Amino acid sequence: MGKFKFSPLDIFLMFLGLVFLVVDIVLDVLAVVNFYQEKSYGSLFLLILLLVGSSLLVQAFSWLWYRYEESERDQEEKSMNQTKVEKYLSRSHLKLLHVLQLGIYFRHAGVVEMSLCSAYSQVNDSEGFAVYMIHDLSMLRLIETFSESAPQLVLMITIIMQQGQLDPITVLKAVGSMSAIALSVTMYHRSMRSFLPDKEKQQLISSVVYFLWNLLLISSRLTALALFASVLPCFIFTHFLCSWLVLFFFLWRSKTDFMSSPCGEWLYRATVALIWYFDWFNALKGGTRYKTMVYHGYILVDISVLCSLWCWKMITDPPLFEVQLPYAVIAVVTVVAVYIVGLVLKMIYYRCYHPNLSKEELKGDDTKGPPVDKRLIICEIPSEDVVDLSKDDLEDNVRFRDLNDEGRSNPAKPATEIKRCNKRMRKLAENFYS
Repeated sequence: MGKFKFSPLDIFLMFLGLVFLVVDIVLDVLAVVNFYQEKSYGSLFLLILLLVGSSLLVQAFSWLWYRYEESERDQEEKSMNQTKVEKYLSRSHLKLLHVLQLGIYFRHAGVVEMSLCSAYSQVNDSEGFAVYMIHDLSMLRLIETFSESAPQLVLMITIIMQQGQLDPITVLKAVGSMSAIALSVTMYHRSMRSFLPDKEKQQLISSVVYFLWNLLLISSRLTALALFASVLPCFIFTHFLCSWLVLFFFLWRSKTDFMSSPCGEWLYRATVALIWYFDWFNALKGGTRYKTMVYHGYILVDISVLCSLWCWKMITDPPLFEVQLPYAVIAVVTVVAVYIVGLVLKMIYYRCYHPNLSKEELKGDDTKGPPVDKRLIICEIPSEDVVDLSKDDLEDNVRFRDLNDEGRSNPAKPATEIKRCNKRMRKLAENFYS
């Protein structure tokens, strides 16, 4: 049987993500305590609302995916596709973990177990299960990023600007937070690569360019929102609600098909509309070039309007802090220019580094080829293919018999692959690489 091995870079990025997760929890606690001590109850309420809402959203997706997996596999197959961490928990225990908002950390524990076993032991493992877990975790991180980290950063920048504390350390902290958001998006990009054929593998430079243009686009968008919120704090909620409704309507009309239940699909559309408020996420079928152009055109106009309103308020009715007109104009031009540079880098990425593949060219398409009997096969697992091996497949020295040869024994034949892919993430891969 083949062995799945995490690359050193993937192991590093995974543990880096865990470090960011722990640091984020610590910073959230410190921020709550700080707001309470300063008696900033309005900011405290918004922060707690973001933290609780994001946690509920992520746990809901995690639990729904566990439910879908149970309906797709029988008990024997499920027992063969669990980590040691999962095997100690029943369905009721899993549900309790998600109610207690600990489901995402449970998934992290499973990925850590798989990566450590792969890197430091000779234990054979179904690569399909490891990649399956990483796909789900990368999507959950992406949801958490845009439901908690992005709006929280807008809140923090708004407060800093209202207090007039734009010192270099504060700017560096903001850039670091934006980099963490862009890193989460890049991790999602790297998880999509497992669906690529070997000949279409993307180099590390593609992830670097992907990270840079997302960093520029996200930074510009969040800064524009923070500028607007610093002078018109009440209207930022109206702006979000109106924009979200427009984006949600567009997703509804696009008839997305990601979740395995109607309620789950509505939740997914609402979540993607939230992500679109901050950054583009390819959730639509077929070619999306023109749809992406319309989206970025809309966001660019929106950023320009938000920054212009901030500049106008600085001139006509400045709040407690004042910014001189030349500096205000420079700030507006810089924010808009950063977004345009990000769009240029995005075009370079899609021009030079992004493979355009059809649905049939991606890995994990288990609709191709003749049906096979899993009980008679041992599979050699090639790099980054996702497979599902049943219990009988784990026995040593299993050989093939030709069922169409009227009982005559044949020597062992080359192994046949039975691919079991993460169907949800494969749909996103089809959108991503189309």
